[in-house]
Amino acid sequence: MNNDFSFDYYRMTGEKYGKGIKSKIKVCFSHHIRYVKLWRNANGKMTLFRKLRLHKYAKKYGLEISASAKIGKGLYLGHPYNITVGCGAVIGDNVNLHKECTIGRENRGKRKGAPHIGNCVSVGINSTIVGNIKIGNNVLIAPNSFVNFDVPDNSVVIGNPGVIHHKENATEGYIAFRV
Repeated sequence: MNNDFSFDYYRMTGEKYGKGIKSKIKVCFSHHIRYVKLWRNANGKMTLFRKLRLHKYAKKYGLEISASAKIGKGLYLGHPYNITVGCGAVIGDNVNLHKECTIGRENRGKRKGAPHIGNCVSVGINSTIVGNIKIGNNVLIAPNSFVNFDVPDNSVVIGNPGVIHHKENATEGYIAFRV
């Protein structure tokens, strides 16, 4: 997994991250960009100060990404409020997480553990992914879907309980500025 914030910045803004004032202003005034930068930095070396800053933003905006989650390059937070990524979750490259989505672990039963999400996945508003399951590459999880089962590559999941529909270009038009 990659801790380079520049890929996340590019996915969220469509611009190259640089040392200039324009990049710094966007980081300062966009709470979701600032949170991802803090999270990436904190995962490099989790100090008490960094933990406290992450905790402050988690409470203020509801962005709760566990320090033990592994996230690939190019994370995109769309409508970034009340997004939860639990401990042990593994998320690939070019993943979109939208408002009120939850990626969590199950603590009992046959799916005990956390999800593994592939590359180029878009998780819709108010969707829930739980348990030790595998979400393939190029998967679109529609808004308000509940997923507690494995999803193959090139699929769209719709509904609660989720129903899988095969679609070759499932995330076309949903995942912009791929890295």
